[in-house]
Amino acid sequence: MKRIFGGLLSLLGIGGLIYTAVIFTNTSGSERDVKSLIIYGVLGAVFFISGIGLVKTTKDES
Repeated sequence: MKRIFGGLLSLLGIGGLIYTAVIFTNTSGSERDVKSLIIYGVLGAVFFISGIGLVKTTKDES
């Protein structure tokens, strides 16, 4: 169950980081764009790192 949750967190993190990249390429430099870049980038990184960490530390038990 933990591995599935870790994979889901990783996918959400990747999605957040990709969305941040899309916003970055379409940004005009306004304050609102910078705030959304920071918010989505930090959330994406946190989700991705926590998901990868959860997958790595969970042992396979049969």
